[in-house]
Amino acid sequence: MSDNRSQRRRVGESSESEDSGIYNERILILVFASMNWDIPTLCRTASVNRKLRAVARRILWKELCVYRAPQMITALTDGGRIGGGWQAMAKLMFFCNGCQSTRHFQVCRPEAGHFVKTSRFSKTSGRSFLVKKCTSDLLYVSDPCEHSTGSDDLGLFRGVFWGFMKSRTRASLIRRRVELEEGAKCPFCRARVWSMTAARLIPKSAARRLGSMESGLEYFVCVNGHLYGACWLVPLSSDDEGESEEADRRFDDGGGGYFHRENQIVINGSLNYGLTS
Repeated sequence: MSDNRSQRRRVGESSESEDSGIYNERILILVFASMNWDIPTLCRTASVNRKLRAVARRILWKELCVYRAPQMITALTDGGRIGGGWQAMAKLMFFCNGCQSTRHFQVCRPEAGHFVKTSRFSKTSGRSFLVKKCTSDLLYVSDPCEHSTGSDDLGLFRGVFWGFMKSRTRASLIRRRVELEEGAKCPFCRARVWSMTAARLIPKSAARRLGSMESGLEYFVCVNGHLYGACWLVPLSSDDEGESEEADRRFDDGGGGYFHRENQIVINGSLNYGLTS
């Protein structure tokens, strides 16, 4: 009887030992580094079971963000932490959250979220989303992800604050006693959100930066400092497109932003951290 129990214990220990490498953080980091932190593979791995999901939450999402956008992440981290957690940050960086109608912005049909092929986040763009009294805040905002809705083009964008709890933007929301939106949650961390339209904290420069009309724009900020919004894009003439490209080139020379293009990162106009296919 005792021999049988000992044998079962040895079998159990052997099985646990064989599986332990799957959950070893150092091994997983090396595996994903060899795959250049392939996002779909990481998402599938994190959905296998609770243990792998816990490892992803603890370390893998952070490593992905640091690998893909080291300069931006260095600027955004506060004592090694980031508002809302690393899984939310990874989702914000690589996932367009889609859009549905809100009380200040109406769309004819909901737009589904999706992984993005190209992203550029910029603190230069972020300054365009801050009212004058809040320009000392650090905010990164993406270029709009364009969605065709027939006659009009919808632009969906997202962003993130550094140290939102200590920001002037949050202080303005609190001072104005702006209520959190009923039933609305951040698509990245599921926290409650403020409507910047309701707060009257959307500067005219935001519409200019996005290429939108002032009346065709809305965005939200959650209590963790994530930003997301939508706008109706104004069609550009060929001359406007040329001016826009020139502005982008000037921005790339010193804007402190980055591009993510499927298999490579472009930082300030030069290829870095290439992701081989």
